[in-house]
Amino acid sequence: MTQPYHAFENLRQHNAVLEDNVQLGSGIQLSAWSNSLDRVTQCSNHHTLSMYVNEGYETYQKTSAGWKNGGGPDRFCLMPEESETTWDIRNQFSFVHLYCTDEHLRHIAEQIWDRSPAAIQLDEKTFSEDPRITQLYRHFLLSSDWQQQANHLMLSTASTLLMTHMVQNYSNVQWRLPDVRGGLAPAVLRNIQAYIEQHLSEPLTLSELALEAGLSEFHFARMFKQSTQLAPHQYVMLRRMSRAEELVKNSPLSLTDIAMACGFSSASHFSNRFKATLGVTPSQLRATSK
Repeated sequence: MTQPYHAFENLRQHNAVLEDNVQLGSGIQLSAWSNSLDRVTQCSNHHTLSMYVNEGYETYQKTSAGWKNGGGPDRFCLMPEESETTWDIRNQFSFVHLYCTDEHLRHIAEQIWDRSPAAIQLDEKTFSEDPRITQLYRHFLLSSDWQQQANHLMLSTASTLLMTHMVQNYSNVQWRLPDVRGGLAPAVLRNIQAYIEQHLSEPLTLSELALEAGLSEFHFARMFKQSTQLAPHQYVMLRRMSRAEELVKNSPLSLTDIAMACGFSSASHFSNRFKATLGVTPSQLRATSK
């Protein structure tokens, strides 16, 4: 989507505070917000999945029967394009928005099922609960620094999984997910592994790797895991750490340059991830390697 998302721009005109924001390669956008003492009407030319992180009990939606609440941590709201909703926010709360277009959903449906639905109509949902949505955004979206390009593969994977879940469970297209048996062909796997090694300094995304393999994101992710026993984002992070360890021990590069070479745009984030993986900081390892 070349134009800014309307729901995003609309919130910026209100009391909402933008806590974090990232637009992924496909144009899908994730935004983390907090808001308090505000009244917002949303009507957009795109879809919005809103996931409550903290509080939200005093967030009310305008209905034909008056104002209704029911929000709280791990509740979600789904606002399809062209749906109009009005919200009265009476207390501080925080939430994550995923913005996507009909084109994004259609692309996912075509990739997974190899057929195109006549139309994708999402259900409007308010203050709903879904353990799968909670698991995806708590585990993937809230556990990583969005500004680190090294995390974009994980963010793009989570976004694809959320949109797949929306199409399958909250739309008129409720086709069963196809079974994926077997891994990648050995030549394809070798090609993908070589591609990853050559691009460790870059913010790899799931769509980029799937394109390189000539597969849909859905099939690629499952077949890659069959072949390696790791999700693509886990494998890539492992390779980043392995490259980093080798460079810290054996190269004259500064730690900042090593961080950049391994896809980290922040030396502190690199150091934290390195220690979490290897048990020592890069500087500690370098000191013992001399």
